Amino acid sequence: MLLNLFNELRAAKVPVSLRELLDLLEALERQVVFADMDAFYYLARTVLVKDERHFDKFDRAFASYFNGLQSLDAALEALIPEDWLRKEFERLLSAEDKAQLNSLGGLDQLLEAFKQRLAEQKERHAGGNKWIGTGGTSPFGSGGYHPEGIRVGDAGQRQGRAAKVWEQREYRNLDDQMELGSRNIQLALRRLRKFAREGAAEEFDLDGTIEHTARDAGLLNIRMRPERRNAVKLLLLFDIGGSMDSHVKVCEELFSACRTEFKHLEYFYFHNFIYEGVWRDNQRRMSERLATVDLLHKYGSDYKVVFVGDAAMGPYEITHAGGSVEHWNEEPGYVWMQRFMDTYKKLIWINPYPQDAWKYSTSTNLVRELVHERMYPLTPAGLEEGMRFLAAN
Repeated sequence: MLLNLFNELRAAKVPVSLRELLDLLEALERQVVFADMDAFYYLARTVLVKDERHFDKFDRAFASYFNGLQSLDAALEALIPEDWLRKEFERLLSAEDKAQLNSLGGLDQLLEAFKQRLAEQKERHAGGNKWIGTGGTSPFGSGGYHPEGIRVGDAGQRQGRAAKVWEQREYRNLDDQMELGSRNIQLALRRLRKFAREGAAEEFDLDGTIEHTARDAGLLNIRMRPERRNAVKLLLLFDIGGSMDSHVKVCEELFSACRTEFKHLEYFYFHNFIYEGVWRDNQRRMSERLATVDLLHKYGSDYKVVFVGDAAMGPYEITHAGGSVEHWNEEPGYVWMQRFMDTYKKLIWINPYPQDAWKYSTSTNLVRELVHERMYPLTPAGLEEGMRFLAAN
């Protein structure tokens, strides 16, 4: 039956191989897990999924696999023997609950009653003690109070009393096409790494100690070395205000992840598009600015540059002098972007707006042309693709 699970995972585009399926079967034969469906779920996910971004796809495929089984009796007999269920019940239920465990005559009668009521019921039901619904004391449904039973759906407030939960998805934000959280931002940023040992010698060097001790005829010679750090230099420029207000949370997470991953990080803000000045303090952005020309001279061409913005503005803000909505810019915005492109060979634009909508925005298309189509969506897949370009030689 695990072949069907394997097929569901492949259909959901989870990159799983036959080798991993065989590893899962071997783990089951060796009883790595036994009599615990939660443990089986975690074991299967650990063995079959090699990248956290596929956890949500795995959860959906796992639920689809069990929901798609034609015979509940055969499924329970093949996957969850009755003694497994009884052990699980005993683990989850209180002493009072255990005393009521046989209220329906045992597991067989529970399943038969469930199928009979499912066939008889014709409408939604809430409360009560018989029909499949939400609340109440029926052993079938969601959000009710009963010491044993089968949960159906997820409509009611959970009381923590269902014996099994089949469709709990905990990793929705890890899908490739979902917006980012701090954890999966860090995973994507790690593609942009170039390690070097810089700074004071403060880390114990085991190999060097062994080598120099051997050279000194066994006299202990402890060696230290600088810590290995990511030597990539990153310059971040964030669009702030206006339409970007709705993307503040994800931009904060991106900024936090970058500060964690990169030792050499510089950041500045701009509004809508890059002009002759940028700033670091949004409270003093009109009075304390750094001239963009000074930024271009201060941070060398070895920096990787990432613009973050939705590129949503009037086209004239890019193409015309005086186009800025906040001040009079002597030179058009596109002139400043060309200067960035001439200075930094590794420059990309990250757009938090859905990629499907980019083609409907004139300003977005203008920005894409200016950065030579190196605009990427703010999703795990898009961010990884952008980091891959920055990391390439």
